[in-house]
Amino acid sequence: MIDRFHLNPAELDRFRSGPLGPHLDRFASLLSEQGYSRQAGMQKMGLAALLSRWLEQKQVRVEQLNERHIADFLVAQKKALRRQRQVRHTLAQLLQALRQLRITASPQPAEAQSPIDRLLRDYGRFLIQERGLSQATLDNYLPIARRLLIKAFGVKSVQLNQLAVGDVTRFILREKSTFSPKRVQLTTSALRSFLGFLYLRGQIRVPLAASVPAVATWRLSELPQFLEPRQVRQLLQSCDRRSSCGRRDYAALLLLARLGLRAGEVVHLCLEDINWSGGEVLIRGKSAREDRLPLPPDLGCALAAYLQKDRPPCSCRRLFIRMKAPHVGFSSSVAVCDIVRRALLRAHLEPACKGAHLLRHSLATQMLRAGASLTQIGQILRHQLPQTTEIYAKVDFAALRALAQPWPGGAR
Repeated sequence: MIDRFHLNPAELDRFRSGPLGPHLDRFASLLSEQGYSRQAGMQKMGLAALLSRWLEQKQVRVEQLNERHIADFLVAQKKALRRQRQVRHTLAQLLQALRQLRITASPQPAEAQSPIDRLLRDYGRFLIQERGLSQATLDNYLPIARRLLIKAFGVKSVQLNQLAVGDVTRFILREKSTFSPKRVQLTTSALRSFLGFLYLRGQIRVPLAASVPAVATWRLSELPQFLEPRQVRQLLQSCDRRSSCGRRDYAALLLLARLGLRAGEVVHLCLEDINWSGGEVLIRGKSAREDRLPLPPDLGCALAAYLQKDRPPCSCRRLFIRMKAPHVGFSSSVAVCDIVRRALLRAHLEPACKGAHLLRHSLATQMLRAGASLTQIGQILRHQLPQTTEIYAKVDFAALRALAQPWPGGAR
């Protein structure tokens, strides 16, 4: 497979030398499967060949290769290698591929991971095994815990016994200046969970979870942000359905607009979740809950068009795949929110809320105006508690006018 990227026979002989030489064909096959272009593949294979020659000079066998050797290689080649971030990513890809093929030994639990990585790995296992939380919750909680640790200790030394109330409070204040109150509420929930985990393991002596302040957001205090039906149509029409990216974005936006899915639910949709014969979609929601929703005809057509024409061929079972290599599923709900933001920009719409939840609120508001009850809306949005749906009563202006009393002293 190396010749897919390097056609010169002299180069092929040079590439197959060194400890990594016999295994570079498999690495090239992986790059090809992930959709890398010839130019990008050549750059990655060239870096792998350079590492192979360096290992030969240092008399390091391929079975011994680990992150420490790669770190030494980067230091030795610092002046020759540019774009260090891309270089590190390529070498991590190579090492992961060698480990999956059982050519290089897997790292010991304490090897090649920073203290923060090891701690978050254990915390993630705790959330899944002990708390039974979903991957979507981990995707929200783990980055918040990582940001707290980096802000408190940096990326190297982690002294958990020095973590204090002030560190937690300052972190929340910084988050509050950047994110919405709802997002800060999520931050405080994640912090209580993470700090409770540390106290349970005896890694902190004081139950800092109790020091996490409550966020001042009152239930039903705000109107849900939404788009009018014509604006939703304008948003959908902004997608260029003549292009691969446009058809993918159109299908993702329709899932939000027609079914009211959360961004994380779109990210975790898999190919087997669509029941084409039954006209249903399986949604994996919060708290490992699974629901089946009907597949509207226009949504089914949009998904079929994307799958037939645009979804890159790959082994990943996720429904939505990155258009650029590596061809893997979206890493987080941020990717779906970015699709919404780009569509709003193209459609020249500037609502106060620009995230994926905007279309969820728009669907609920449209259903309410069409005569649906709050119970029916809650069933479509898959709310666990009826109180969650009550916020939409505030946008039923016709019903609210019937309740309004005449102003005392007004016109007679």
